[in-house]
Amino acid sequence: MKSNLIKSLTLFGCLAMTLSSCEKSDLSAGDSLLSDGWKVQSSAKISSSGEEISSSQVKTDEWYDAIVPSTVMGTLIRNGIYTDVLEGMNYENIDKSLFDTTWWYRTEFELPRLAKGQHASLMFDGVSYAANIWLNGKQIAARDSVYGTFRRHRLDITEVAQEKNILAVEVFRAQPGEPNIGFVDWNPRPADESMGIFREVRILMNNEVSMENSVVHSKVNTETLDEAWLTVETQLTNESDQTVTGQLTGTLEGKTFCIPVSLAAKESKRVKVTSEEADLLHLKNPRIWWCHNMGNPEMYSMDLAFEIDGKTSDKETVDFGVREIKDYFTEEGYRGFLLNGKKVLVRSAGWTDDIFLRDTPATNEIQVQYVRDMNLNSIRFENIWGTSQSVYDLCDRYGLLVLVGWSCHWEWDNYLGSPCDEFGGIKSEADMDLIARSLNDQVLWLRNHPSIIAWFVGSDMIPRPELEKRYQAYLSQTDDRPYIGAAKELTSEVTGATGMKMAGPYDYVAPGYWYSEEAPGGAFGFNTETGIGAQLPVIESLRRMIPSDKLWPAGKEWDYHCTVSDAAMNSLEVLKESITARYGEAKDLNDFLLKADWLNYEGTRTMFEAFRVNIPRATGIVQWMLNSAWPSLYWQLYDHYLIPTAAYYSVKKSNTPQQLIYHYGRNVVYAVNEGAETVRMRGMMSLYGLDGKISAQQATDLEVAPYTVVKAFDVPVVKDNAFLYLQLNDKEGDLMIDNFYCLSATQDVNDWVNTDWIRTPVKKSADFTGLATMPRANCDMNAIVRQEKDNAIVEVTLENASTALAFFIRLSLKNEKGELLYPVFWEDNYLSVIPGGKRTLKCVVPQSVAQAKSVTLTISGWNVPEKKMELSLGNTK
Repeated sequence: MKSNLIKSLTLFGCLAMTLSSCEKSDLSAGDSLLSDGWKVQSSAKISSSGEEISSSQVKTDEWYDAIVPSTVMGTLIRNGIYTDVLEGMNYENIDKSLFDTTWWYRTEFELPRLAKGQHASLMFDGVSYAANIWLNGKQIAARDSVYGTFRRHRLDITEVAQEKNILAVEVFRAQPGEPNIGFVDWNPRPADESMGIFREVRILMNNEVSMENSVVHSKVNTETLDEAWLTVETQLTNESDQTVTGQLTGTLEGKTFCIPVSLAAKESKRVKVTSEEADLLHLKNPRIWWCHNMGNPEMYSMDLAFEIDGKTSDKETVDFGVREIKDYFTEEGYRGFLLNGKKVLVRSAGWTDDIFLRDTPATNEIQVQYVRDMNLNSIRFENIWGTSQSVYDLCDRYGLLVLVGWSCHWEWDNYLGSPCDEFGGIKSEADMDLIARSLNDQVLWLRNHPSIIAWFVGSDMIPRPELEKRYQAYLSQTDDRPYIGAAKELTSEVTGATGMKMAGPYDYVAPGYWYSEEAPGGAFGFNTETGIGAQLPVIESLRRMIPSDKLWPAGKEWDYHCTVSDAAMNSLEVLKESITARYGEAKDLNDFLLKADWLNYEGTRTMFEAFRVNIPRATGIVQWMLNSAWPSLYWQLYDHYLIPTAAYYSVKKSNTPQQLIYHYGRNVVYAVNEGAETVRMRGMMSLYGLDGKISAQQATDLEVAPYTVVKAFDVPVVKDNAFLYLQLNDKEGDLMIDNFYCLSATQDVNDWVNTDWIRTPVKKSADFTGLATMPRANCDMNAIVRQEKDNAIVEVTLENASTALAFFIRLSLKNEKGELLYPVFWEDNYLSVIPGGKRTLKCVVPQSVAQAKSVTLTISGWNVPEKKMELSLGNTK
């Protein structure tokens, strides 16, 4: 009865204002970006005051051209002041005193003449670390109010704005103890401590009433998935001196609701509209947002406006997804996630931005495409990362779950620059207020993204109770996603158990580690950061980052590009020792890289596979890390130059929705299915010796339900090095996916007694030295190029006519200059071909990359001599 009355009154209110009041008019309302045309200069080179810099008299001939978002250091590199700064050991020579002074950003922009009742504001989404801001010779904000990297600042410029405007921003670098952006031990600290306008600046225009922080929340019928309920929320502020009556309108796929709203002078009001007030917010047969391995990431768009007497006062367009995310706890106390009522194994990797925050929407898209191509379904952003919402928009579009939260940068003395305790370094009332408000700003900024499934408010430590209470007070009013107190297995007196674990490893462990009950980081629960340490770039990238005369043997110039941890992981010693123990000492650079790549491939693949085999006991895994902030040798699935490592392809292989997986602990093969439907498949297992002869072979029919694991084969015990080749075929007999392992008669023996947070040492290594005796395999290569939509498709056929198995073949495409093409998307890489076998695989080359008309296709492998073939990508239609 009550809901019908509300609907009747709402409809009457809309009709009373006439039909035309629901139509949009072309007034200056909305926002525009201030990105180009900026100039940057050090205050040490400027004698002018802020008033003078924001006047038309200042000369900017000697200022550096800039864009926003940017940091000062990024701008100097863009202007050629620094070259090759990240190569070799050049970074040691940067003069950091350049950033002891403040730096100025300056730009000019035009506005239409403001009519009576119109208002203009500037929105700064992120400044590091503090700023004085001047417009047209008048200071509109000072550093005592504009500070805190993760605060957002809306500044009213109505009284100061002109048709032609000059904006000047004096930026102050973060000082020790101030909670700034932090890269922790991943890489060296930015020389300028990330000072700059590192997120977008926008001009906001509205009439009497402004609108901000608009959001669409969704609730799904998780039993049937055939209906959903939306709640629309926005913040309306009457900026005039009189009471205003208007209406909030929302248009979704051709249908519009109108809700009358009255605001007293200067009143700010949060307005919510539910399906009780507006029928169109009750969706029948909605398009549901899923992560890509469970369905399609469907998106909606809603136009919101506040109208007064038929004129638009302010407007926003909200992109959102209809989905419901909840968490649960396993019997062992670990947290898992339910997407639209279905369990999902989170398979993720840890993101970092470029060291000088130079990522763009274009580079973001390459990286998000890589994550999707690797069959991962998630990214973890530690430090509420990104220079804009671009990367989150891409995660929405590509169907990737996002874990987002604060960095451990604020939890350790040597990174924060001030004393920390068991709760970290956010201690004072002022700092707790700052960080709580910062979290609120970030949640309001990001909460429309369906991809985001949780907020992490701590990493290595739980925040102190007083800070958590502040967090809870804000979040109870703004968002209902799961709140996680830390990425580590801890318990808060305010919010309870985290349900997460951060038990490593961070450096190399043997494959069997992941399946052992004794392994702290093993395949159970939700492991928020873990990895096998060094994951080397390909030789083409190494030649860019290491001086040619220092490439071999791998020495201090290599170690300089490991992590900056003072505890470990700051050299390649573990990698070298592991290679020698397993495969024998490397003879030269190529031999070293070949063995490092196989170690990397095998170790990273097994880590992901173990978590998949152990569902539902395992609920999530985050590879540490996804990418690198600078040219690095550690923790990366693709390198700083956006070139995939060998691990990239092992992750892609291991996370295929349906796969056969070898269990190192049980000597058994399992079939897994993380698709949305039950699948029927034909599994095949073949065991090959080093001589290429088959010693065992089996086949079986499999039926595997979603989120289920089924035993497929027992593997015979091997007496020497052997190759396990696994195939899944569909019901028509066509190959769906294969998997390939190298086995040893001697097993790895883990040194559990000496396990620490970094790794479990290998007491005795499995012996793969027999691989050095493999006979050569003559692998023939052929390729054709064709056009498919906006891409060039290179289709490569490898045929192994020899009796030897062709092991671990890398394929690459290079342009006329000998540079690797990127991004390109190989269907498979670092693959093996059985004796007498044939593999045909595709490489998708986006049209922007295919402009390199003449390319060289190259293959080479463990026992496969290098071969090249010239191709033309042009005129392929």
